[in-house]
Amino acid sequence: MEEEETYLELYLDQCATQDDLDPPGLALLSPVAPYDVYISNSSNPEAVFNSHLEEVKGTSGGFSSVDLSFLPDELTQENKDQTVLRSKREIEENCETQSQQSRRPLSSQQDVGLGSSRSSSSDSHSHLLPGDADLVQPSPKKPNSLPLAAITPMTPMTPVSECSEIVPQLQNIVSTANLACKLDLKKIALHAKNAEYNPKRFAAVIMRIREPRTTALIFSSGKMVCTGAKSEEQSRLAARKYARVVQKLGFPARFLDFKIQNMVGSCDVRFPIRLEGLVLTHQQFSSYEPELFPGLIYRMVKPRIVLLIFVSGKVVLTGAKERSEIYEAFENIYPILKGFKKA
Repeated sequence: MEEEETYLELYLDQCATQDDLDPPGLALLSPVAPYDVYISNSSNPEAVFNSHLEEVKGTSGGFSSVDLSFLPDELTQENKDQTVLRSKREIEENCETQSQQSRRPLSSQQDVGLGSSRSSSSDSHSHLLPGDADLVQPSPKKPNSLPLAAITPMTPMTPVSECSEIVPQLQNIVSTANLACKLDLKKIALHAKNAEYNPKRFAAVIMRIREPRTTALIFSSGKMVCTGAKSEEQSRLAARKYARVVQKLGFPARFLDFKIQNMVGSCDVRFPIRLEGLVLTHQQFSSYEPELFPGLIYRMVKPRIVLLIFVSGKVVLTGAKERSEIYEAFENIYPILKGFKKA
């Protein structure tokens, strides 16, 4: 303690000597005293303070000339706080209006689909300022905004799509035509070759030709069904030949409304197939009753084709109206059959 007191006394003595060395004419400004009041340098601080108080009391002008800039300006701080609050409120209101405007196109586009709603939300947020991105909240999705569409079964896709290099062969084509006249079936059966008619068994004349090798069913209304052709051109040619035969028998027959109704194709995948595993995996599309029919019936949705699949690897495709549908259906079913190949 004694050492600390000696250090303090030395320090005060040094400060006093420095004050004595300062020039006497230096003017010091005091935060309390006026500008024109000078404080004399002295080593005794109490005497200086008392003289300063007496001079302040003797001033007749009061505090009119005193500089009060060092005092805290409470009024200006309150005004600044009010202006800051107002600016914050204005920014929040602007952000809310912008977010509402950005939500309007989002709500109108949510009924279109999920993909369009995501793109519209990204576009609406791109118009906002970077600082306003935190204030904008995404609009909640409506649970029932999307219309409920009818769920239709789709053909299951296999992970590996292999090219079969097998082309199904057309085995039968069924077509129809209209002769546009009433017919006497008894007269046709009596005068035409290769024609048979048994009204008790079937109400149509069954007529056959050798080239192309086909069979026709001719009804009294003038409608005709042609079966057995191997291509679209052969089916059309055979139908025209049958119409020509009816014309030669004295009927005003015409050839109208020719249309292919069904095409049947077949092929062989050249490996045995596990039909039990196939029917378990594709229950929605297939049915297999080996006690009733040895083949698995597979009903494809797109294209709308029915396939008969046998254990030996033979496949029959039916129900097509164009040749391309048969080819497409086989290319869809081949990878599935490859997955159920017997070891």
